[in-house]
Amino acid sequence: MILYIHGFGSSGKGSKALKLREYYHNQSFLAPTLTHIPYLAIETLQEIIEYALYKGEEVSLMGSSLGGYMAIYLSHRYNLKAVLINPSTKPTQTLHKALGLTHHYYDLSQFEWTNQHLKMLEKYKVEKINTSNFLLLVQKGDETIPYQEAVKLFERSGMDASQMIIDEGGNHSYENIESKFALIDRFFGLK
Repeated sequence: MILYIHGFGSSGKGSKALKLREYYHNQSFLAPTLTHIPYLAIETLQEIIEYALYKGEEVSLMGSSLGGYMAIYLSHRYNLKAVLINPSTKPTQTLHKALGLTHHYYDLSQFEWTNQHLKMLEKYKVEKINTSNFLLLVQKGDETIPYQEAVKLFERSGMDASQMIIDEGGNHSYENIESKFALIDRFFGLK
């Protein structure tokens, strides 16, 4: 099973999730819409992973932005491979600016983002990263999260340069994700 974890304020119906769902239509692929409450989102993801593992399924993760941060934690906890797409590596800093009333991108409904939510995220920080479990995809044109943050974190952790794909241009949504599908398949051992 491939489990896609969307970013802050996004959903399982975001543009990347839809492209991935279409591409992996012949495989076990999940892109659940998660609550904005970090603790509950992680609990939901853990239940999905544990159920799949209980059934004997192999589980691979994909996480975008805040979903990348969650994927790092879940990869560490369950020793799973994960593809990180413009991941947030310091979400308590980058999401501090979202404090207050904010909105979901899917339907523009509002929710409140609080300091309590930021504190919840701190619990999921991974100190020692097993870089062999990760493929990092970043675009230099990311207007939301400086791509250098993720690159520096994984370089310090000893990641091989071949596992870091750093593209010129692009944006936080990760333009042209389709061009990386074959690479993702190889990393997950699907082809």
